[in-house]
Amino acid sequence: MIKKHIPNSITLLNLISGSVAVILAVEGQMIPAVALVGLAAVFDFLDGFFARLLHVKSEIGKELDSLADVISFGLTPSVILFCLIRENPALQSTQGLAGILPYSAMLIAAFSALRLAKFNLDTRQSTSFLGLPTPANALFIVSLALISGSQALQEAGLLSSIAGNLYFQLALIPLSCYLLVSEIPLFALKFSSGFSFSANKLKYILVLLSTIALIAFQWAGIPMIVILYVVISTVAGQEKF
Repeated sequence: MIKKHIPNSITLLNLISGSVAVILAVEGQMIPAVALVGLAAVFDFLDGFFARLLHVKSEIGKELDSLADVISFGLTPSVILFCLIRENPALQSTQGLAGILPYSAMLIAAFSALRLAKFNLDTRQSTSFLGLPTPANALFIVSLALISGSQALQEAGLLSSIAGNLYFQLALIPLSCYLLVSEIPLFALKFSSGFSFSANKLKYILVLLSTIALIAFQWAGIPMIVILYVVISTVAGQEKF
């Protein structure tokens, strides 16, 4: 049946989007690369959506999804951050470490792969997450390229300065690696029970605050959304999502 191949085909579009994004990032085309990471995130949502809708979930689909996510949300943000660090003017003041420091971004790819492997084996994460999901982590990282390159934000000063700060970029690497494999409970972003408010109140709150953040802060709203996601989940504590 054709329909059983639809979710896996969408997953492969996720993988292709991430692969092309890597090439574009290396070529210095950051905006299209970031856009493709966003597109990969859309495909990552749609493959699961159609698998549930068509009742064609499979073990191979689960494994393929993780393989695609390693590329799109592990390797791609690592390469983008590598390029941002390598091209950062402040790198030359690191006293002989300029040739080494950019490669530390590859730790994010390694910890993303570790997180995905753990997720596939962890039965506790069937309805919620432990640790930051790789798409959220990737979107936070790649948004730095948009923020530091946005003329409007550059004029605003502070947000662009933070995103383009070498030491912020370097500090983000161990923080990102920790959050990926941490035991911090985070609610799943899939809506349940027919989109009722009572069953999905945290998700609706996140959607509302995310919309406000994007309107108010443009590209800088993307990392704020990830921070909001972690904060709301933490405040909610051990509530069953």
